[in-house]
Parts: sequence; C-alpha cells; structure tokens
Amino acid sequence: MGWVWKKISDIANSIQYGYTGSAISTGKYKMLRITDIQDNSVDWETVPFVKIDDKKAENYLLSDNDIVFARTGATVGKSFLIKKLSNKSVFASYLIRIQLKEKLNAQYVKYFFESGYYWEQIEDKSVGTGQPNVNGTLLGKLQIPIPSLTEQHRIVQKIEECFTLIDQIEESKLSLSQFIKQTKSKVLDLAIRGKLVPQDPSDEPASVLLEKVKNERSSKKIAVDSLHYPFEIPKGWVWVRFCEISVNRDGERKPISSVKRKKLGGIYDYYGASGIIDKIDNFLFDEKLLLIGEDGANLITRSKPIAFFADGKYWVNNHAHVIDAADKRILSWLYYYVNAINLEKYVTGSAQPKLTQDNLNKILVPLPPKSEQHRIVSKIEQIFAQLDEIEKAIKAWMKKTSTLLQ
Repeated sequence: MGWVWKKISDIANSIQYGYTGSAISTGKYKMLRITDIQDNSVDWETVPFVKIDDKKAENYLLSDNDIVFARTGATVGKSFLIKKLSNKSVFASYLIRIQLKEKLNAQYVKYFFESGYYWEQIEDKSVGTGQPNVNGTLLGKLQIPIPSLTEQHRIVQKIEECFTLIDQIEESKLSLSQFIKQTKSKVLDLAIRGKLVPQDPSDEPASVLLEKVKNERSSKKIAVDSLHYPFEIPKGWVWVRFCEISVNRDGERKPISSVKRKKLGGIYDYYGASGIIDKIDNFLFDEKLLLIGEDGANLITRSKPIAFFADGKYWVNNHAHVIDAADKRILSWLYYYVNAINLEKYVTGSAQPKLTQDNLNKILVPLPPKSEQHRIVSKIEQIFAQLDEIEKAIKAWMKKTSTLLQ
C-alpha cells in the first residue's frame, strides 16, 4: 500500500551528460570516468584532473547523492552513487548524471539500479550492437517502484543488514575450509604420535610385526647415519625406515606408446605427481597399492592428497612411486603418515622438487602394533568422514542462505 510506479524522469531534477575533456595529471577539478568506477567504488586518488573553467564547471560539478551511469560500452547501465565527496569533481562525457528530487532516499534508488528488474529494462532499451548504449531519454523512461520515504529508509536498512550477513557468510566459507583442513592436520599429528586412540597393553608389539615383515619379504638394506627420531612414541611402537616395511615397485613401471595411450584413454584412471588428472596410462596394477607423488609442488604443499588405491585397476605414470607391502594393511598406515609429515628434508630441488626412491626409502616411520594401526586408521576415517559431512552441510546451508538473501 502506498507504493507508486514512477519514471526516472519523474524523480529526477535533471538527467545530464558529462563533460568532454582530456585527462591531465594536475589541476583544480577531477574528472570521473567510466573506468574509474570499479566494483561499485572509486579510488579518488587515481582519478585524473581536467582543464575546465570555473563557470563551465558549475554545470558539471558532482555532489553527494548524485547517481552517475555508464551510457556506453560493455558496462552500459552500471551506476555509482556519489558519497562523501572530498574533491571538486566533474563527470566525463560517457557518463550520465541523475540528480534526484527531495524526499527520496538516494541509496534506495541506487539499490534499485542494481536490481534484476532494472537490468531487464536496460537490456530491453539498450541500443546498438557492436557498442550498446543508453541515452538520457531512454534512461528517463525506465520505471521504478517508489514507496514512502519512511519505507525507503527501512528497505535500505534491511538490504544493508542482509549484505553484511552475505559478506560474513562469504568470509566464513574460507574460515570453514581452513578450520577443516587444520583439524584434519591435527588429527593426523595426534595419530602418528600415538595420541589419537588409547594403547592396549595386550596388543602384540610392533617389533613382532616388523620381524614377520622381514621374514616374509626381504627388505632393501640402506646405510644410514645414527638415527635422530623426530618425536617420542608409545611403548610397543618401533621406529623403522620406509623400506623396512614396504617395497618400492617403481622398477616395474613401463613406458607406453602414445598410440596405445590413445586406445586405452578413458578406460583406466591415471595417477601423476599432481593427482588423477587424465585418462592415460603407463603400467597396469590390479591389487591394493600406495601411490606417492615423485615430483611436483604437491609433495611439499599437499595441494593434492597422496593417493591410496584399493582393489581395482589403475594406470600409473613414471612420476609416482608405487608402494607395496607384505601386509597390505600397513599401506593404510603409511598413507596417513606420509600425509601428516613434512617431506621437505627428504625432497631435493627447489624449482622442481623431487622425492627420489632412495630418499623415500630413508623416511622414518613410527610403526604401531598391528591392532593399534587398525584402530587408528578407523578413528581417522571416522573423524574425517564426520568433518566432511559437517563441511558439506554448512556449505549447503551457506549457499541456501546466500541465495535467499540476494
């Protein structure tokens, strides 16, 4: 009730084109141009000056609550509300200025000029193909709904409250992702130190498991200096080198011709140093294996997770280490461990970091008893699944809320 439809010409004291002049670096009057308006704001420090005499400048001087419009080009129809003007400024010829009548909230009118209905009218009335434009006459014919001044104030207040909430939601998206990432990192850190699940004195010590592994599969022997263990581990755990509990099968990788890659493309997943990125292949495996990136920035930044592939068929290129183990369940533990630690001291090169096979074999690994490994892995997977569900639910809520407020 009490709302009326008005034309822009009905609510404006004037609809005026800007001044034609060349930009200069110093002067008395600044000249606002289309290009100075970016993301609904103006950096007045970068706005150039223009040469114009005082008498002529009076006709083009901008004032607070003026609204200017781009009248041509890709940004046709874009508007800007003049606020807190501190410089004497005129507006350039590719802008149109509207000076509103009294008893109008300029911010309410500006919000209308950002609405879908406004843009529908602009698109309908915009003329020209190669260089669309809106002239003053067409702009004056646009329709705008006008409530009472009191309601205009209330609408502006509510819109600004909603925009503030939207901004907070957008900011919290990043905060949420950071929180989830940090929480997962902390879970992994607790896990590898034996602090995620309680120890069970009845568990068979890890030394027994290690002896079994050595008996079942000859491990690669490497010469090492005296060990400096990164942190203390619980009773029943043992420190081992990566090669003592696993076998690097890189030697089995075989090159494949581009013709064969093309024939097999799309059949098998492909793993490279930066993750599953294509449908190409180099060597086919059909058992449970651990794949670790051999080179690339992801080794240090963890921009993509190191992959653990369960039973299935995958093709692996020669930029990924292929890790096997006599006890396949150890691979799950190794998977989470290599994602938890900093690999920098094992990586060579700076421009193109590389984790060589020898350095991979030297990585120190805290080995828990087999039963505890299973409990830890299960707990990690349980917590990660819960965190993923929480993140998914919150993002869905944020998306829905943001949509409703826009």
